Parts: sequence; structure tokens; C-alpha cells
Amino acid sequence: MKLITNKVYGAEDILPEDSYKWQFIEEIMRGQAQSYGFKEIRTPVFEHTELFNRSVGDTTDIVQKEMYTFTTKGGDSLSLKPEGTAGAARAMLEHGLYNDGYPIKVYYLTACYRYEKKNYGRQREFHQFGMEVYGAPSPYADAEVICAANSIFDRLGVKNIRLEINSIGCPDCRPKYHKALREYFEENKDCLCDTCRTRLERNPMRILDCKEKECSEIAKGAPKVLDYICDDCKGHFEGVKSCLDAAEIKYTVNPTIVRGLDYYTRTVFEFVSDEIGTVCGGGRYDGLIEELGGQHTPSLGFGMGMERLLILLDKQGIEAEKPLNCDLYVVGLSEAAKLKAFSIVEGVRNSSLIAEGDIVGRKLRPQMKYADKIGAKFSMVIGDDELTANKAVVKNMYTGAKKEVPLDDGFYEAFFSFYVNGAQDSLMEKLGLDIEE
Repeated sequence: MKLITNKVYGAEDILPEDSYKWQFIEEIMRGQAQSYGFKEIRTPVFEHTELFNRSVGDTTDIVQKEMYTFTTKGGDSLSLKPEGTAGAARAMLEHGLYNDGYPIKVYYLTACYRYEKKNYGRQREFHQFGMEVYGAPSPYADAEVICAANSIFDRLGVKNIRLEINSIGCPDCRPKYHKALREYFEENKDCLCDTCRTRLERNPMRILDCKEKECSEIAKGAPKVLDYICDDCKGHFEGVKSCLDAAEIKYTVNPTIVRGLDYYTRTVFEFVSDEIGTVCGGGRYDGLIEELGGQHTPSLGFGMGMERLLILLDKQGIEAEKPLNCDLYVVGLSEAAKLKAFSIVEGVRNSSLIAEGDIVGRKLRPQMKYADKIGAKFSMVIGDDELTANKAVVKNMYTGAKKEVPLDDGFYEAFFSFYVNGAQDSLMEKLGLDIEE
């Protein structure tokens, strides 16, 4: 069979055999976000290109090289979102969420798009979990966001992941650092890539984040930002560290972290694994809301790459909780019996259990094979004899135990009683206990 097309390069299908892994980590992410008082926000997959130019920064690799940008039939320039923060910030402003008072705490699960070379754990379409806080200038807010991210790794059982933090200063102290960087990189200008030469005057910090080998090597000897931050930024950074110490969150100070987006100020952080690299990154962006047309609003947050997290879980042998199996499979042999089976299946589903029946047209034996394949806990066969007697036999597929149940309204009470007892028997058998005891 020849398909008319295949999936687009850099995008992946998430098949049923893997989707439960996504649901597993998403449930934990939602649960932890809610425990920290965050509420979900959902924003469009595309925005006006100007939003990302202003927020992400037109000197970043993302804007200069990686965004999917297109012109609509009406002449508007739109871009697929390359990250989640800008859209969330725009929505907060546009809908006046600040009118409800600060802090505003939101989280999101979203697809993002960057036109970059497909790499291990990095796709052109990737998925990001993020948490954002608006209106919180305190270092306690920085520490809380870091703790929230850390709690997700703890809940998942991730091992050997380290927290690295840094401060990149504020608009008051950063000009001094930019001057020192320009002087350093000017001596190596001829060795920089074309993109970094254009960054030298406008935003030399972006050179520190360049992925080109020569630029990365040169950047290793560049001045360190912590040597240039002002007293206020130093005090804030010390406050963050004190909070993390109080929460017993281990960290190391890494003065080379600058993050890849222009909106960051003061605190930046990354959760890094030696097995796969950076899994989560974030920090403070106190000037972002002003840049988008709002009032000065201290803000911060993080983004966590879900594909990379799933790879890390697999590497560490951390298994996602598998989906529930079928509780009851009902076989109908005749047309009248099939209708009765269909009715019972729907009734069991309405009682919040998982039930299945044949919708393909299989005979008895193939149906029982299918019931076994999907891991059905119980099965029941209904034929004309069972309809006449108004009774049928339910079988526990794990233990072999059987119980006769009525096919009228008394079925549900009888089946659920057998179901509960069967669950207890299965647990005792699993623990190696004598069911008769």
C-alpha cells in the first residue's frame, strides 16, 4: 500500500501504545500545578509575529532562524508559537486578568514549533508544560516556581537531575556587563559566526547562547555576569538561595546560564540531566509585560520539554502507570442476545467501569481471544438459552471463578458484588496469600 504522503519531517505521531505515557505525566503536572495554586490557560497555536519579535527578542536564534512565519490572505504576518510564555502574557493583558489582583498564577500544556535541525529529544513540533506568575517581585516567588518544577521531578521519581541557577542582572546593571562583553568579543570578532557579529552591538549576551562550535568555544572565556550585577540584584539572588536552602532544594550556581530568550532578567535556572541535558528552564522576566504594552509587572516562570522528559523517564526505567484494562467483555451469540449484550455493556459503562462487546462481527472463539488480548477481567456469554432462563455466567478471566447472574435489573448488583470480590481475590493471589484463608 502506497500512502499519498507521510508525516512532516520533525513532527511525530503519538500512538495509542504510547499516549498513556503522556497522560501519566500530564496528570502529575496538572496535579502539582494545582497544588501550588495555578490554573490552566490555553492560548492559540499562532500569534501575530510582532508578539514574538518583541518578547522573545529579534536577536535570538528563535526569531532569526527558527520561527515558522507566514503571511495570511489578509496580509497579516503570523507565526506558530515557538514557546508558551509570550502567548500567556499577551492573554493576561488582553483579558485584564490583573483586575482580579496579584499574583496571577497560570499553567499550560501546549505544542510549540521551531524550524531547527531534528535532534535527540528535539522535534520541530514539540510539547511544553509551563507555569507563569505575574505580579510577584519577591525572591520567594522565584523559589516557589523552582520548587514547583522540582516537585514534578520528585513525583515522577526522576533521579540524578541537578538544579543550576544564576542571575543575569537587570536593565540598570546589565549595560556594564554588555560593555565588558563587547570589549571581549570585539577581540575575537573575526572568529564569530555571521549572526553573532550582528549581535555584538545590539545584544552581546546572545553570543553566549550561540550553538555554533567556534562561538561556544570563544564564549567560555567571556566575562561572568555575576561580577557585574548591582546590589539589588545581588540581594534578590541571595534571597532566592536562602529560600531554596530553607526548602532543602539542592542547587549549584552556574554563572554561564543566560537562557535563550531576551525577556529574562535576574534569576534564571535550569534542571539538567547528564543523560539528556536540559529538561526544564526558566527564570524571571520583569520587563516582559511592559514590553508588550502593559504596566510594569514583575513576572517569572518556566517551560518543561515533554518529549525530553519522556526520554529521560525511559532511560531511568521509570514506567508510566498503564491504562485500565477492560472490566467486562460480553459476547452475544444470536441477534437477540447481541442486543442484550449491547444493553448490558452500556449499563456497565454508565457505572464508570470499562466494558466492551463485539462491533466487528466475530464468532465466539475470536471474541474470547480478543477479550484475552485486551486484558478483560471478566467475561460473559449470552445465547438464546441464557435469554430464556434470564440468567448467564460471569467468569473471572484471572482466577477462573464463575458466578451465575440474572440478566434483568438485578444483574448490576450481582456483577458488581462479584467484581469486588474478584478484585480482592486477585490481590491476595498476587501477594501469594491463600484465598480460602
